[in-house]
Amino acid sequence: MRHLARLLFIVFTVYRYGLDELALSNFRQRWVRNLVRLGTLGRRLDAPRGERLRQALERLGPIFVKFGQVLSTRRDLIPPDIADELAQLQDNVPPFAAALARQMIEKAYGRSIEDVFATFEAEPVASASIAQVHFATLKDGREVAVKVLRPNMLAVIDDDLSLMRTLALWVERLSADGKRLRPREVVAEFDNYLHDELDLVREAANAAQLRRNMAGLNLVMLPEMHWELCTQTVIVMERMHGVPISQTQRLRDAGVDIPKLARDGVTIFFTQVFRDGFFHADMHPGNIQVSLAPATFGQYIALDFGIVGTLTEFDKEYLAQNFIAFFRRDYKRVAELHVESGWVPSNTRVDELEGAIRAVCEPHFDRPLKDISLGQVLLRLFQTSRRFNVEIQPQLVLLQKTLLNVEGLGRQLDPELDLWNTAKPFLERWMNDQVGWRGLISRLKNEAPRYVQLLPELPRLLHQSLQPKPASDQRTLEALLAEQRRTNRLLQAIVYAGLGFLIGVLVVQWFMHVGYR
Repeated sequence: MRHLARLLFIVFTVYRYGLDELALSNFRQRWVRNLVRLGTLGRRLDAPRGERLRQALERLGPIFVKFGQVLSTRRDLIPPDIADELAQLQDNVPPFAAALARQMIEKAYGRSIEDVFATFEAEPVASASIAQVHFATLKDGREVAVKVLRPNMLAVIDDDLSLMRTLALWVERLSADGKRLRPREVVAEFDNYLHDELDLVREAANAAQLRRNMAGLNLVMLPEMHWELCTQTVIVMERMHGVPISQTQRLRDAGVDIPKLARDGVTIFFTQVFRDGFFHADMHPGNIQVSLAPATFGQYIALDFGIVGTLTEFDKEYLAQNFIAFFRRDYKRVAELHVESGWVPSNTRVDELEGAIRAVCEPHFDRPLKDISLGQVLLRLFQTSRRFNVEIQPQLVLLQKTLLNVEGLGRQLDPELDLWNTAKPFLERWMNDQVGWRGLISRLKNEAPRYVQLLPELPRLLHQSLQPKPASDQRTLEALLAEQRRTNRLLQAIVYAGLGFLIGVLVVQWFMHVGYR
């Protein structure tokens, strides 16, 4: 019944704000146009369509607001008036009352705001779907930003996710593509990330990890957390001063190199994904600023770390090989990787899959970003995936979403940005570090301490393996001699391998002392 009530509310909201008319307006069939006319009877839809869509998403709750945030960056897929309106969802969601924010802060700390902060601005500086931010000053004079979780968020999100799980189950049962798309696993992945975002301590920990990872890159700044003031519902962080990345003209007037800024964004993204396997997964323009301070001029400022993505070593290597194969237009290798990873059935003909991928991707190379419609590419790839029964990988959903965000940012900053040529050198260097001599030395350094402890046990293990079998085992002399010969060969192989490994360990230890160059 709760699902039914929520579904009825969604239908009512769609009808109230005229989203049905918006969705069906592009259909040319006469019966569809008549249905639209009939549906508008008795309704006044005076507000612009973008405003109505934004208001509907705000009314439907945080999950729908997040959908609008992602959609606002895709100006190649939606009209400008709708994109401009949805952009307000990035950091301009209606805030909750200042008195309620104050109450939540005092409840989290068990004392009054005046005992914690020297000053506190009741008017929020930013308000999003999950939380809102207030500026304050600590007793020692340091400027901070205070992030407060929206009240009663857990119940709202749980209701929507429960409905989504039910719908996903029906999609799997009723749709021919349902099993391949794995909607229940995708919803489960989304569930984990949303619940993680409701724990602000986890967000603070994400920020600290990203700050350490990015410390030597000198391309992006992240705020320092004040851990003594961080709780599950309230966190306090260093206040960052920057210009929102969406204010492109203001950045140009200040002298920021916009094309370089676009390239740096691609570098940051691929560094987080392939070097660290830990990336900011909510990179819409509302969470990104640019520093104009002399010491950090032109550097990115990242905010809001509630959603991060992680990748295993297998995922990173597989994705990097796919990207590089795409950059080299080696579509056969892309097809082989899909088969090797199990993403397509093992009996798939590689040559057929190769031809299908070539037909989708080849027309889009050597063109500036402004001339490439990723929406069309994704649509064609989806059609191809249906033909070859490609299974959707839920662990990569966040990566796909973030890649769309990065492309949207690149499009806004520099329509001439060549995303492929910008990323290709980085990925090739990364692969060389992984599979070349540097990667070998790095892995040997990491494994050397463990194997050094195992080496002294090797003689005892060999002795145990060469002990004679019990006399009750009735075998012929010929069989015993054959087994002895095999044992001798095995012993020689183990001894040679042990000596080779010992030499390798000594080399690694030497590198650890003198340093690798």
